[in-house]
Amino acid sequence: MIKVLEAGLSTTIQDTGRYGHYHIGMPPSGAMDQFAHTVANYLVGNDSGDATVEMTYQGSDFKFTEDTVVAITGAEMAPELNGEPVSMWETIAVSEGDVLSLQFATNGARTYLAVAGGIDVTPVMESRSTYTLVGIGGYDGRTLEDGDTLDLGDVDADRSHLVGNTVADEHIPNYDDEDHIRIVLGLCDYRLTDESKAELCDAEWKVTPEADRVGYRLEGPEIDFKPREQPFGAGTDPSNVVDLGYPVGSIQVPQKPIVLMRDAVTGGGYATVGTVISSDRDLLSQRRTHQPVYFESVTLEEALAARATRTETLETIRNSLTP
Repeated sequence: MIKVLEAGLSTTIQDTGRYGHYHIGMPPSGAMDQFAHTVANYLVGNDSGDATVEMTYQGSDFKFTEDTVVAITGAEMAPELNGEPVSMWETIAVSEGDVLSLQFATNGARTYLAVAGGIDVTPVMESRSTYTLVGIGGYDGRTLEDGDTLDLGDVDADRSHLVGNTVADEHIPNYDDEDHIRIVLGLCDYRLTDESKAELCDAEWKVTPEADRVGYRLEGPEIDFKPREQPFGAGTDPSNVVDLGYPVGSIQVPQKPIVLMRDAVTGGGYATVGTVISSDRDLLSQRRTHQPVYFESVTLEEALAARATRTETLETIRNSLTP
């Protein structure tokens, strides 16, 4: 198992998510950066759905009680093993008694630690992901604390032969790039004034300190709605609707955009004017406080093509690694 010496700022256990329960108001949770989570698992010979440790802004310190292999992906957190620097996006051997330490994030916001066999916590609704708002999943439904111990899943064979596997540079994201975040407009973008609809994709938005696993609140120009008589059951604010289901990545605009992330509520009374495409939610989740965000409108076909490209990249990475 692994002992948590220092837990960091906001560290949780996550997998690919908790699906099939939206109808009872249960969001998927899961890794905010699904790409980095998946690649970390591939590097240690796990399935993509195995649980990893997600660290936000500040890294953690771990002590290992057995020999194993690990991988660290996502935001740069200057990892050290027994005080010596080690590489990210690479399979690393650790021995019994070793201490792995991660620092503050400098490129991106979230880092993932995968261990051979995965983090073994009790599944809730077929997922090991932590949903802290209601206290389920992960490690007792909460963020990790100093002194916690994490059990590891069984490994059917020695994986030391994986040590030295690396991800090619062209597949490693640079989270400091200011690439546009692609969105598909709808369902309620028709409610925006023409000026605000254009400004949504023209303006520079800044990530606020309120950005977290529930939603990314952005700062920028105010968004205006066309005037109308509010229907029965809707609130008085122009951004209110009677009720909508909220897909992960949907953009609410109660004056300023809020992009709903993996722990967000599944429905409510705010208009959603667009949705961040799945492949770009990974990038958005790595934007730090005060970093800029630029939206770009794409078609559904372009969104599906981007998802296919991301899937192909993951397969390319997996096939490039020593099995």
